[in-house]
Amino acid sequence: MAEAVAVQEELRSRVDLVGPGPSAPATVAGLDVAYAESGDLLAAAVTVLDTRTLEVVDRAVSVGRPAFAYVPGLFAFRELPALLAALDRLATRPELLVCDGHGLAHPRRFGLACHLGVVTDLPSIGVGKTPLVGVWTPPQAERGAWSPLRDGDEVVGRVLRTRSGVKPVFVSVGHRVSLDNAVAQVLALTPRHRLPETTRTADRLCRDALATATRR
Repeated sequence: MAEAVAVQEELRSRVDLVGPGPSAPATVAGLDVAYAESGDLLAAAVTVLDTRTLEVVDRAVSVGRPAFAYVPGLFAFRELPALLAALDRLATRPELLVCDGHGLAHPRRFGLACHLGVVTDLPSIGVGKTPLVGVWTPPQAERGAWSPLRDGDEVVGRVLRTRSGVKPVFVSVGHRVSLDNAVAQVLALTPRHRLPETTRTADRLCRDALATATRR
């Protein structure tokens, strides 16, 4: 575990938190992982969406064993190998990665979105359903409202309302994207639902792949 923390500390220095990242990417990828109830099998999925239509134009999965034990704050090591394998199977190189998880909003400021972004050198953002670190005040109720997510004296992300009157999501920079741009991309990917279409499509794909694998 100490070695993994050391890797995070070393790679963190390579993170670009400024970007600004693509303002109008043509393709955006969603990444998600599903686990069997036993915890010893996972399915990692990547879906690539055309940002004009939000239709899936490419997809890939990787099914295997978790590469690391479950340790809070080190989740990337558990999922990263399978996600990278799925990314390698794509025919389309996406212009932006949207992770179901966190980037800078992490105890060591190096969550999954940061780790994936640095390793692939692709712009990346994290969109979490629940916070990992930080305190915040609830944003206003209308879609697009946000409040800062703070950890100590540092702003590590934004609490963003993607649907009026619905629970917010937690957006943080991963790599090569500004926080303003990250929020803009998340809003563009949430025309109808709380979660980005990238997350929704990747979630379905990894769950389907896991169900197929466990039936064998």
